Amino acid sequence: MPIVTIQVTREGTKPGGDSVTAEEKTELIKGVSRLLLDVPKKPLEATFVIIQEVETENWGWGGLPTDVYRKQRGLK
Repeated sequence: MPIVTIQVTREGTKPGGDSVTAEEKTELIKGVSRLLLDVPKKPLEATFVIIQEVETENWGWGGLPTDVYRKQRGLK
């Protein structure tokens, strides 16, 4: 029984959005489940997908909190 965890930042993909939409989550679940069916032949009913949303203040890269890194790089 596969259990897949997807972590996404709590940011929208559209201006003003603050999370991944329900539709986007549905597509992620479908896509991952389908991949596990197609490659290792795991049945859909035995595959669990967990989506965790992470607040931007709880992640970073380049040795910096995300907001600081983005400001330094001139990003969003």
